[in-house]
Amino acid sequence: MNYPLFLFFGLVPSIIWLAYYLRKDAHPEPNSVIQKVFLLGMLATLPAIALELGLRSLFSFLPFSEGVILILYIFLGVALVEEVLKFFVVRFFVYRNKALDEPVDLMLYMIIAALGFAAFENILLLFGLGPSSPISSIVALTLVRLVGATLLHALSSGTFGYFLVRSFFDGKRKYLYVATGLFVATFLHGLFNFYILQTAGLTKLLIPAIILMGLAIFVSLSFKQLQKIIKLRP
Repeated sequence: MNYPLFLFFGLVPSIIWLAYYLRKDAHPEPNSVIQKVFLLGMLATLPAIALELGLRSLFSFLPFSEGVILILYIFLGVALVEEVLKFFVVRFFVYRNKALDEPVDLMLYMIIAALGFAAFENILLLFGLGPSSPISSIVALTLVRLVGATLLHALSSGTFGYFLVRSFFDGKRKYLYVATGLFVATFLHGLFNFYILQTAGLTKLLIPAIILMGLAIFVSLSFKQLQKIIKLRP
């Protein structure tokens, strides 16, 4: 029976990226808060599944072609739902937590929640392989998730987190920053999913790779920019 392996390998991609991004924090966050945000991110997968299934049925009644309905579902029924729920974890648990001593920490907490979300997704997908699946299949899926969907979740939420931080610094345009961050995270998340699921050949890998590289560069530069802003503020 491979169930213990499913749990272990499902967590591995998220733990690897979590260790990487925690090293970027000059002032480490409390382990208890990190663990809670990660766990809440995992739990957010459950309402996401329910909403995605419900919206899939709802969209089928729309008077559009199958192609349009599919696009709506990928971008709104999946990407938007997941980005909103990951944000809710941070909004309702972290915003009023005393551990949030610097706005820049929002980027990190968004990434932590996203990695928890991705971990539960990974576990569910591994369980879908069946109890007798060979270890090679388990490792292969884990590696694909490590450099694919798990990283995407972290980067899209990290990007959203950047705009959340900017909303703290510019109260007059607070909601504009939040809306922009949600739009960018949702659009790129949906675009990644669309090319992975609905295309073939070179574009199936090339476009998602470009999206991941672009997001990785943006998140890395954003961390550096925000840390400079914090140092310059009185």
